[in-house]
Amino acid sequence: MEDKTTIQNRLRKNHKKLKKFISQQELEAYRIYDKDIPQYPYIIDIYKDSAIVWEKGKKLEPTEENQRKVKQHRSDIIEAINTTLNIDENNVFLKVREVKKGKNQYETITKKDETRVVTENGCKYKVNLSDYLDSGLFLDHRPLRKDIRSLSKAKRFLNLFCYTGSFSVAAAMGKGYTTSVDMSKTYLNWAKDNFRLNNITIDDHRFIHSDTFEFLKSEESKYDIIFCDPPSFSNSKRMEGSFDVQRDHLRLVRLCMARLEKDGELYFSNNFRKFKLDETLFDEFEVKDISLKSIPQDFSDLKIHHCFLIKHR
Repeated sequence: MEDKTTIQNRLRKNHKKLKKFISQQELEAYRIYDKDIPQYPYIIDIYKDSAIVWEKGKKLEPTEENQRKVKQHRSDIIEAINTTLNIDENNVFLKVREVKKGKNQYETITKKDETRVVTENGCKYKVNLSDYLDSGLFLDHRPLRKDIRSLSKAKRFLNLFCYTGSFSVAAAMGKGYTTSVDMSKTYLNWAKDNFRLNNITIDDHRFIHSDTFEFLKSEESKYDIIFCDPPSFSNSKRMEGSFDVQRDHLRLVRLCMARLEKDGELYFSNNFRKFKLDETLFDEFEVKDISLKSIPQDFSDLKIHHCFLIKHR
């Protein structure tokens, strides 16, 4: 059996390494552990005085010994978080991420409503640590949110598949004019909550309840900056057919570019690990892979997402 001091020492080491970075960036949400030790295949994200722990190991045969081992490892992780980071075990939320094609990653898993407000680069965001598989704030996109804020002054910003509107908040805080599009009223309302947290006047911005493809087909306005971060796969009841990012991204990017000003910028991102951008797009537009640049210092997984900056030629 592994010595639990091993995971405690690693968390202590990681926190010490990130301490200056966290302070300089004024962060309250960051990743502190990502399967660093093979025997502890977990991901740990800190949200102020709380933590989310994702269990990422291979599914073991349901033997009594394996169940005992998993239970012990979970106990070791929670104890390590409490001991090294001074986070109460009641504020540690364990989640098992099961990747199932067709499963909506944003569906409700509980209704405990354990929400917090965290600060990132001067912006405030509401996160829910209990009720969904994800918290409502994708930490790996932090550098790009910061860039969008600095680029958005007096610009028209379009956020597609906007989720909880974190990029829209960043753009609005940078004095941009934002339009946020999502099929979920729940997440559009969450986006509005994030705007209110930052004292941004809701009426100065647009929140569109729509399928992204339908919106792009019917929209007549053009935008200076577009951020598009679609799911890898979706078969939501609110859309016709299904969406597969590898299969459908060419059509999606072309629709985005039709709504982009001549000197505008499209940031196209997704987290499908095997994703390959269609070669046709390199012929039609100016394309730059900015994936590595867009991944923050606290993430060791350099394949956490793909991100491309696409412009008109």
